[in-house]
Amino acid sequence: MSILPSTATELTKAFSTGQISALEIATATLKRIGNSNPTLNAFISITQERMLAEAKRVDQARARGAALSPLAAVPYAVKNLFDVEGLTTIAGAKVLATQAAARHDATLVQRMQHAGGLLAGTLNMDALAYGFTTENTYYGATHNPHDMRRSAGGSSGGSAAAVAAGLVPIALGSDTNGSIRVPASLCGIFGLKPTYGRLPRTGTFPFVNSFDHLGPFAATTQDLALAYDTLQGPDKRDAACAQKPVAPTLVQLNLGVKKLRIARLTGYFDQYADATAQSAAHIAARALGVNDEVDLVGVAEARAAAFVITAAEGGSLHLDALRERAEEFEPLSRDRLLAGTLLPAAWIQRAQRYRRQFLQRALALFDRYDLLIAPATPVTAPLLGQAEIQIGKLTLPTRPNMGLLTQPLSFIGLPIAVAPIWPDGPLPIGVQLIAAPWREDLCLRAAHALEEQGIAICQIIASQS
Repeated sequence: MSILPSTATELTKAFSTGQISALEIATATLKRIGNSNPTLNAFISITQERMLAEAKRVDQARARGAALSPLAAVPYAVKNLFDVEGLTTIAGAKVLATQAAARHDATLVQRMQHAGGLLAGTLNMDALAYGFTTENTYYGATHNPHDMRRSAGGSSGGSAAAVAAGLVPIALGSDTNGSIRVPASLCGIFGLKPTYGRLPRTGTFPFVNSFDHLGPFAATTQDLALAYDTLQGPDKRDAACAQKPVAPTLVQLNLGVKKLRIARLTGYFDQYADATAQSAAHIAARALGVNDEVDLVGVAEARAAAFVITAAEGGSLHLDALRERAEEFEPLSRDRLLAGTLLPAAWIQRAQRYRRQFLQRALALFDRYDLLIAPATPVTAPLLGQAEIQIGKLTLPTRPNMGLLTQPLSFIGLPIAVAPIWPDGPLPIGVQLIAAPWREDLCLRAAHALEEQGIAICQIIASQS
């Protein structure tokens, strides 16, 4: 096969029918990464030996006539905060570079391997997951495949860029305040932040434990649902991973949205979205036949509460290292971590109380609606190094405010899929498809409906050489 298929679904089909071997897939993937990564800077480490060994095992299983796993021979990569046996989990941070290598894979890496996936490496990120642009002082910035002068978003920027550039069809990332949804939006691919507690975080480096999520990126909803279903299942080692039964979503993609009650979020989500972001939400709403609009009250306060909790938990986690080795921390986030260690306990308690109140207010909307629509980012991808973004008449600092529209929803743990829209011009922007807890199936059904209509499209920038 001269040209490697770009999706996991196509690759598995080609492999299962004998058109291509897993070793050929791995070799072509590694060559593609070698050609593209020096300029893209999506990968921090490339696991060549492991990938080739995994490919040989998958080929041997096929030769024996063994039943093939759902992701057999599919390349993937993971954000650099996932443990990978034999590698130091640096979470994009110089301060962690001297830690011992991981002795075991993270739970989700184990599940991908068990499903036949081929691990290509670990991916660049904002240091310690604290940022929205993947501008990393020590490991370099990740570039947006659609315009190499621009940010890929963050903190899972390497994950989104690797998929958008066609280096791997599936990547795993984390989302605390928007770190899956922001880069999915800016890179024009699909992403899923599941319900808090749906996927186990065992074997990953934390940021804000009380609302860290893990989830997949993909170029199609079929691949996204396939990856998500592979990753599902409880793990008692993660206290937050609820003992919910596995809820397959792949088989539900084609159920459609005709009977779903859907509304577009207004108010705050219009105020802090520029014309392009607003247009994307309107395009998605029209495509899904949505006429209702609803204002979720108190979103600005929710974002402020999320900021407080983020700073407090993040600062507390790194307090000892900040005292002893502050000079080794990422300069772009060090001061915010230090400030977090100084927050009054009363502020943190108030933020947690408001978190519970805001969750109940959001859940009340789902008595009336099955799904809510909002922009994923306030603007399209900013230039790397761009200090400010413009939202109407508002001028705001770039790095903390790319998560304006994601952060208020993160800390209440709702499942959210991002679908890429191309409203105007050469750059994509995503829409958030938001459901009640444990209803990832509805998020993915809506994303699939937009994809089927040609509204949500991934334009993969792939080198087939």
